[in-house]
Amino acid sequence: MDKPVKYHRILLKLSGEVLGNRNTGECIDPNALASMAQRVRRIASLGVQIGIVLGGGNIFRGLKGESKGVQRTTGDNMGMLATIINGLAMQNALEQLGLQTRLQTAIEMNRVAEPFIQRKAVRHLEKGRVVIFAGGTGNPFFSTDSAAALRASEIGAEVLLKATKVDGIYTADPKVDPHATRYDRVSYEDALNQRLKVMDSAAFALCMDNQIPIVVFDFYDEDALERIVCGETVGTLVSGR
Repeated sequence: MDKPVKYHRILLKLSGEVLGNRNTGECIDPNALASMAQRVRRIASLGVQIGIVLGGGNIFRGLKGESKGVQRTTGDNMGMLATIINGLAMQNALEQLGLQTRLQTAIEMNRVAEPFIQRKAVRHLEKGRVVIFAGGTGNPFFSTDSAAALRASEIGAEVLLKATKVDGIYTADPKVDPHATRYDRVSYEDALNQRLKVMDSAAFALCMDNQIPIVVFDFYDEDALERIVCGETVGTLVSGR
């Protein structure tokens, strides 16, 4: 019997770092990529419509480039191109598992991907295709968290799932403060007021304006995605009061 599903259309936000391997120095680790693709396939088999936004920090991060003399606009453009490389890698991994996909980019490059068109993206989702949104928002000074919140709003996602290296949102950095405690649930307003460093304020505000709940969960928990879409309490839920 199929598992009951709570969320039928999701936006999954993955940082670029989760695709890399610090031990080997690889920007894109085939094993990490294959593992995430398998998890996406499992929730797709439940009938969930899936949009994905990938970061590019495993290849280049604009803010780090600025600290080393790269002009911010140039660095952000480089970072947006890095997300397209990651998008192509994710598309390949998913298609090797038999999933139908579309890669849409905010920066047009017609030979490798479709330009982002909201109506086409929704139609792809309705047909059961996994849609990967790359190129950020297409503008410098906006993070891929903001791009994820924007695309989630545009496709009418029921939830934004943010995969991180920790199992939710804490009162402080748990690696620094041993007394930090994890929130099971927090409001958009509190997340903004307390400047909780999981998504940037623009992303939180956009989700708040469009009433899109955010679930922050541990990327390394291989069952987390499936459990979340089926309605289990996993990680931290950010929503209205």
